[in-house]
Amino acid sequence: MSRKGRFPGPDRFEYLQALVTEFQDTDSAEAREQVLANLANFAYDPGNFEALRQLQVTELFLDMLTEESEDLVEFGLGGLCNLSVDHGCRDDILQSGGVALVTGCLSRRREETVLSAIGTLMNLTTAVSRAQTTQGAVLQCMLRFSLSESMRLRNLATVFLQDYCTREQVEKAELELQGHTHSALGIPLPEDPAEERHGT
Repeated sequence: MSRKGRFPGPDRFEYLQALVTEFQDTDSAEAREQVLANLANFAYDPGNFEALRQLQVTELFLDMLTEESEDLVEFGLGGLCNLSVDHGCRDDILQSGGVALVTGCLSRRREETVLSAIGTLMNLTTAVSRAQTTQGAVLQCMLRFSLSESMRLRNLATVFLQDYCTREQVEKAELELQGHTHSALGIPLPEDPAEERHGT
């Protein structure tokens, strides 16, 4: 749900600044997760991009990608996926070594996290960063994901392979993957969300 126009001008910045401060100051894990989820939602609105950049929320989201908490990783990566459509935010992510951090999240257990990782890599794929975002290890992951039982994961991986990679790159990754169909560089398919909810 877009909140554009709800906090115009300085009020918008001050509200976002208060969220960042709360995230940094609270000792409650639950509160951190809730605030981070709110920041990720605000990152969906282009009207908030500049304020979020000023408040260094891009870096905050990147910091979350190495957390043990699956919730913090999911919300941080969701926020990055939203911000990465903006040229300025995308540059910030690239300059901060974000491609490696996002790529690392392709091995996370949650499907939603992996989907956000793929979406972020798509947004980060530019003429300058293509060598990073379409490296062999990433393509091998996408080839595996394109065989997933999850329609969302399968479709998004297929789009990545078709629209963001050359035929030569895909063919090379397919050759490298032959004989290793169960372990593309040790990266498993994410767990089924239904199974995860039932505590498997």
